[in-house]
Amino acid sequence: MNNVTLKSSVYLLVFISAIAWTVLTYLGNSDISDYKDFFGLIPKVVSIDLLVIFIFVKWGWKLKIFRGWLVPFPNLNGSWVGHIYSDWRNPKTGLATPPIPVLLTIKQSFFQISCVMHTEEMNSYSYTEGFLINTDRQEKNLAYSYSSKPRLNLSNRSSPHDGTAVFKIIETPEKKLVGRYWTERETKGEIIFEYRTKDLLEELPSDLSDHPVTEIKNRR
Repeated sequence: MNNVTLKSSVYLLVFISAIAWTVLTYLGNSDISDYKDFFGLIPKVVSIDLLVIFIFVKWGWKLKIFRGWLVPFPNLNGSWVGHIYSDWRNPKTGLATPPIPVLLTIKQSFFQISCVMHTEEMNSYSYTEGFLINTDRQEKNLAYSYSSKPRLNLSNRSSPHDGTAVFKIIETPEKKLVGRYWTERETKGEIIFEYRTKDLLEELPSDLSDHPVTEIKNRR
């Protein structure tokens, strides 16, 4: 997929350069048979190319028209809400952990992506992120490793730790992230997110407990 996208990028840039060269030649009444006029247009063409690249990297990559053939990954910017289903059991009671409300904020640009996960007890920050996409195999995943920092008043029972999460990206009929995680504390589980808003929320929404992903039947 990366090779196809690179080839498409080169073809598109050559096409834009050719159009820019043609327009500049026409507007400037240049004689391209004269090597001075021909090569004299290079700085202007390069400037136009750089401007187009800047606009694309800044805003254009988000447009659906470029998805697939030029931009292989989806736009995940915004806030996602859901629940964590952990396999951890209370060693004193033997009871399983109830679903944990969670907020995931994703800040994404053309070149990088960062993920921050919030629960009532801790915040987790990604430090290695990447897309795992293979359109031929219909695979579309987001994976990242993170560092989790519990609240200070919980340090007696919850220590800072690292972990990894892998999410399947679902875009239709509704935008979801469905995945699994595991930590160095030897805990693991599932996480289900649904897209909430393009804004980056800073705390758990008050209505999260009523969110439909709390239903266990939706885990599969």
